[in-house]
Amino acid sequence: MKENQLVNINTKRLLLVPLGPQYLISTHEYASDFDNTRYMKCLPSTTVSETKDFLERVQEEWQKASPQFYEYAILLDGEHIGAVSIYINKDNGEGNIGWIINKKYWRNGYAEEAAKGILNFAIQELGVRKFVAHCDSENIGSYRVMERLGMSLVSKMQGRRNKSSKEDREELTYSLEIE
Repeated sequence: MKENQLVNINTKRLLLVPLGPQYLISTHEYASDFDNTRYMKCLPSTTVSETKDFLERVQEEWQKASPQFYEYAILLDGEHIGAVSIYINKDNGEGNIGWIINKKYWRNGYAEEAAKGILNFAIQELGVRKFVAHCDSENIGSYRVMERLGMSLVSKMQGRRNKSSKEDREELTYSLEIE
């Protein structure tokens, strides 16, 4: 892949496009919703300004010659329904993947489809061969997606602190290695 080239990813039903400030309203809709974010470390967003700041940081990253993270908007028939991302650890080349889907679109396979799209992009375009993903142990939907992606549970650890929780939680870590 050429440096600083913005790449769209097509899947069977979805289009993944670089996330940016043009998606402020739709991002804030799911990023500020408790049901959508109760298992997330860095969410919910408490203000539109907080969401805007995040989207500006994402846009700045997309402008780098070699981004460390790739944050995509998930579009279904042109409607923004969530986000999927991969953060590249420059030291070991490992890709940390994550996703969030607006609760109006849960249980349709969109998270899995978007995650497969970004995994294929990372393998083919970035040369990533090892992936990890983390989630709260009560986030059944997310760890089921990880399992359907072929990821294996590698650890259960206490000490996860979700933004909306006042107590420590258990975190699951899943991994996938590509030969």
